Amino acid sequence: MAKKPETKEAGSNGGATPGKQGDQPQLSILTQYIKDLSFENPNSPNSLLPQKDKPEIKININVNANPLSETDFEVVLKLDAKAGEGKEMLFNVDLAYAGIFRLANIAEDAKHAALLIECPRILFPFARQIVAESTRNGGFPPLMIDPVDFASLFKARLAQQQAASEGSTASN
Repeated sequence: MAKKPETKEAGSNGGATPGKQGDQPQLSILTQYIKDLSFENPNSPNSLLPQKDKPEIKININVNANPLSETDFEVVLKLDAKAGEGKEMLFNVDLAYAGIFRLANIAEDAKHAALLIECPRILFPFARQIVAESTRNGGFPPLMIDPVDFASLFKARLAQQQAASEGSTASN
């Protein structure tokens, strides 16, 4: 007869190295939600008629993190997508999709990267789906946003902040 594997209860030492699991870096998703959603189809029903040319689609992505406690943070992924300009605008989608994340045992110098790279990476597929469904429900083909390299966005943001701080210290 097969022997049933032993399980260790949380908190019992049972021969395990003390504190090993509790010291591992942990990123937990407590919840995620739509913070704000707007879809505009300002020129309907004309915008729903066949178009001569494909519209230019502009997509802006921004990420912000707000501390809620020592370990809990709200991360907001903001997606803005516009098809066309002015009188030729077909649609405008603004989405703020957020999550509350718990970071435990993560070094202070790594928290910023975790919040602005890993957390939006987790949120992005859900936000992408909401944008696609919104455009489809607005009468257009679903807008499928390409995957985003949040690490590159983070590095660019750091470089921009560093350049701004160097510019302000040079002028003093």
